[in-house]
Amino acid sequence: MKSISLFLATLVILSCLGAKAQQVSLKTAYIGNSGYYYLPPGEKPREKIGDAGGSAMVYQGTFSMPLSRKLNDNNRPTAWGIGFGGAYVSLKNQNFSEYMVSEIMNLQLGVYHLRPLNDRWSIRASVGMGIFTSSTDFSKISFKHVLGSGGIVFIRHLNTNLDIGGGLAINSSLGYPMVFPAVYINWRRDGKYDVNIELVEGLDVSVGYGFNERFKLSYALEMNGQVALLNKNGKDVIFSHQYIVTGFRPEVKLGKKGLSITGMAGLNLYRPASYSDRTLKGVFAGDNDYHFSVSPYASIGLKMKF
Repeated sequence: MKSISLFLATLVILSCLGAKAQQVSLKTAYIGNSGYYYLPPGEKPREKIGDAGGSAMVYQGTFSMPLSRKLNDNNRPTAWGIGFGGAYVSLKNQNFSEYMVSEIMNLQLGVYHLRPLNDRWSIRASVGMGIFTSSTDFSKISFKHVLGSGGIVFIRHLNTNLDIGGGLAINSSLGYPMVFPAVYINWRRDGKYDVNIELVEGLDVSVGYGFNERFKLSYALEMNGQVALLNKNGKDVIFSHQYIVTGFRPEVKLGKKGLSITGMAGLNLYRPASYSDRTLKGVFAGDNDYHFSVSPYASIGLKMKF
């Protein structure tokens, strides 16, 4: 499970640097109350941490806009663009014997570039920076709460439905530049029934059915999360809050101008929330797998494509 948590944290830091079409999205999510557990290394069963537990409210918004865009003969773009993302999380923690982060604010700004190399390959690059803090008080934000990030991915267009790619991502989450592998997967099947598997800005897997031009219902699995940088007991640490959720996701299109309402009702399957030292050893430590258990999940959002 620790590898999943590290993977999600890396996606959080790079999440606003995508190269999607011009779009604005807003989303509010509720993660229901559940107990807090510790999973020891090895084959030992997980242990409940007293009466500790909690729920969460997550508010997110993203904006992406191409600054220039030109299509080639294969309908693939050469584009420069900007992306902005923000998230605020209110953690309703209960009965913790030690200090637990109660709120997270993430703000990110990035620039991306997308370019076809030939008929089968494209390259995608991004660079940006963000603020990752456990407070909304801007007077308390310092350089230690700021991270730089970037990445480059080579994308292979296998057919009209499937793109896969790999490359490198870099960020300063450990206080110095650290390189991570980057993976890109985008598979889709459109029609009355559609299937989508996307590992670009988090993980989104869905199987949907379009009842008509305005209403579609999907069953989906999503991964998302937030990160805060702070000082705890004299040490620089990372607090990561991630969640894997699944459920039914309706989408209603409003008019013909790209505006739609989306929602989701289901379960939070796994919600790790814990501290790790802001060092390479701390990130890979095997003794900090603390998580909230299964709980109800619901979200509602608004998307507009231009």
